[in-house]
Amino acid sequence: MSETRVETTQNITLRGRAQLDLVELCSGLPVNPLPPPRTRTPGIAHAPVRNHNLTPPERKQAIRNALRYFPKECHKELAGEFAKELDEYGHIYMYRFMPDTSLMRAYPITSYPSRTTAGAAIMHMIMNNLDRAVAQFPEELVTYGGNGQVFSNWAQFRLTLHYLSTMSDEQTLCMMSGHPAGLFPSSRRSPRVVITNGMMIPNYSSREMYDRLFAMGCTMYGQMTAGSYCYIGPQGIVHGTTITVLNAGRKYLGPNNMAGKVYVTAGLGGMSGAQGKAVVIAGCIGVIAEVSREALEKRHAQGWIHEIINNVDDCIKAILEARKAKKIVSIGFHGNVVTLWEGIVAYTKRTGENIVELGSDQTSLHNPFNGGYYPVQMGYDEANEMMNTNPVKFKELVQESLRRHVNAVNYLCSKGMYFWDYGNAFLLEASRAGASVSKEDGTFIYPSYVQMTVGDVFSLGFGPFRWICTSGDPKDLETSDRIAATVIKQQLKENPTPEEANNLQDNLTWIEQAGENKMVVGSQARILYSNQAGRTRIAQAFNNAIASGEISAPIVLSRDHHDVSGTDSPYRETSNITDGSMWCADMAIQNVIGDAFRGATYVSIHNGGGVGWGEVTNGGFGMVLDGTAEAGETAVSMLHWDVSNGVNRRAWSGHPLANSAISKTEDTVPGYNLTRYNEADDAVLSNI
Repeated sequence: MSETRVETTQNITLRGRAQLDLVELCSGLPVNPLPPPRTRTPGIAHAPVRNHNLTPPERKQAIRNALRYFPKECHKELAGEFAKELDEYGHIYMYRFMPDTSLMRAYPITSYPSRTTAGAAIMHMIMNNLDRAVAQFPEELVTYGGNGQVFSNWAQFRLTLHYLSTMSDEQTLCMMSGHPAGLFPSSRRSPRVVITNGMMIPNYSSREMYDRLFAMGCTMYGQMTAGSYCYIGPQGIVHGTTITVLNAGRKYLGPNNMAGKVYVTAGLGGMSGAQGKAVVIAGCIGVIAEVSREALEKRHAQGWIHEIINNVDDCIKAILEARKAKKIVSIGFHGNVVTLWEGIVAYTKRTGENIVELGSDQTSLHNPFNGGYYPVQMGYDEANEMMNTNPVKFKELVQESLRRHVNAVNYLCSKGMYFWDYGNAFLLEASRAGASVSKEDGTFIYPSYVQMTVGDVFSLGFGPFRWICTSGDPKDLETSDRIAATVIKQQLKENPTPEEANNLQDNLTWIEQAGENKMVVGSQARILYSNQAGRTRIAQAFNNAIASGEISAPIVLSRDHHDVSGTDSPYRETSNITDGSMWCADMAIQNVIGDAFRGATYVSIHNGGGVGWGEVTNGGFGMVLDGTAEAGETAVSMLHWDVSNGVNRRAWSGHPLANSAISKTEDTVPGYNLTRYNEADDAVLSNI
C-alpha cells in the first residue's frame, strides 16, 4: 500500500534552479485531499488522440481498472474525469496526478530520497526519460517512437518512485507493462527491478489487441529503451546512424568518399531527431523531411539542423549548391517526405541528373496509422484529426502514400541511388500496402541496415554500450570519455583483425570528438559501440575511478536493446541470421534471464520496439557501478554473457565473423565450452 499525502508538489530551488520536490514526489499517491484536476499543457507536443473503439462493457472496465489505484472515497470524483480522458484522448493518462513536467529532469543521484543507491539511480534514469528536452510527448509519458511509454499513467509513475525510494537491497520491484505490482522479498544479488512490457500470449499479439488493451490500461508498448528507463536522448541513435551512413558510404561509394554526397531521409521527432547531427559527423549532405514544425524547430534550436527549407524547389537548389561546394550540411525540409522524393524524381526526369546517392527513412512505421507516418495527401493537422475521426480512410491514405513513396525511391534507385530500410518497418508496411518492394521469392528488394552493414558489426560483438553519470556533472562524463578512449587505444595495440580495427578506430574518433560534438541532451550520458573486451575493461576502469574519487558518483551501465544479444527481430537485428531461426526469440529471452542472475541491477523484456508490436522481442539491463569490488566483479561476469550470447547465436547460424569472434572469446576467457558450428559442404547437399 502507498502512503497517503496531504501536500501537493511544491517546487524548490537547487543551485539556483527550480526543481521538483522529490520528497513529496516519492511519497506515494496524493489522495487526502486529491490534487486539483489538470488537463494537457498547451504549447508543447502531445501524443495523437487515439480512437479506443472499446465496447460499453470494455469502456466501463477501463475506468474500473484506473480507479483501483485509489481508495474508494476517491472513486466518485475520479470516475467521470477518467471517463472523459478515455473518450477524449483514447487513454486514461491521469493528468491530475502529473507533476510539473517543465521541471522533470535527471537530478543528481544524491537529490533522491532513497534507502538504496540502486533505487536512486533508477529514479535518475526514469526522470531523464520524461525530461521535456528528451521525451517526445512527456505529458503522455511517451519517450520516443510515437507510443514508446515509460508508464501507462501518472499514478504508476508516482507509485514506482515511492517503491524505489523505500525499497531495501533485499527487495525487488516487479513492473508489469507500466504497473508497479509491488516490492517482493529477494536477495542482494537479485535485480532490484524486473520489467516486462507488452508480454502477450503469442496468438493474441496483434495490433488490434494492443490498441484495445492499452485503452483498457492492461498493457503498454515500451518501445526499447523507453519502458526500460535507459533512453539517453537522440545521442544514442546519432552514433548508430553515423556508423551506418559511414559504412554505407564505404560499401557503395568507396572509402573516404562522402564529401559532396547526398543522403535523403525522413523523421526528426524522437530517435530519428539524431539524423541531422549524424550526417554532419559522417561528412555528407543530409536532407531530412519532417511534417511537424515543432519537431523541426526543436532540432534546429539544438543546432542539429543547420537550415529549414519549406518548399521542394528551394530544397533542390540548396542540394545542388551544397554538392558543388562539397559542403557538410544538414537541411531540414518542412513537409512530407513523399513530396520531397517526388520533387527529386521530377528534377531527375527533367535533367537526367541523379542528385542523391543514399536514401533511407526513419519515420515511426511500427505505428503507421496513429501518428507514426503521415500521408502526403493532407497536411499535418488535418491528418491528426482524421486518424481519430475516420481511421479507416486514414489507413487507406497512408497505404496509398506508401505506394507513392516506394515508386519514387524505386525510380531513383534505377538511376544510381542506394536505399536501405532503417529497421522502422518501412519495407514491411510498404509491402502490406501493396508497394513494389518484394522479389519473386518474397524477400525485399532493399536490404535492412543490419543486412547491409550493422549485422557484421554485431557479429564481431560490437554494439551500442552506454553509461550514465548519475552525479549530473559534465566533468564526470569528460573523465569517463578519457577512460574509454584509453581502453580503445590499448585494444588497437593488441593485433585486432582488420574488421575489428575499423570498428575500434571509428569508435575512438567518436569518443574523442563526443564532447566537442555536444551530444548530451538530458542526463550526462554517453554511447559507444564496444565489444566484449572493451565493455568489461571500461566497466572495471569506471568502477576503479569511482572508488578512487576520480569520478564523483555511481555510473549506470546500460545499452540499447538494439544490440548484439538483446533483440530477436527478423526484419532488423536478426535479419542477417540465415539458418531459419530469424523468427525465433530464444536469444532475447535467454539474455534477460542470464543478465538477471549474473547481477544486473535491473532487467527488462519487451514485446515490440522499433519494428512494431508482435514483430520483435527485445530486452535490456541497467547496472549500477558504485566503486565496490563486488560491483566490478559482477559487471565483468554479466557483460561477458550479455555480448557472448548473441555472438554465439550468430556464429551458430554460420556467420564467419561471429565464428572468429566467439573463438577468440573461448580461447582467452576461462569458463567457456561452446557447441561449435560445422559448415556442410554444398557438394554433399547437391545430391540430396
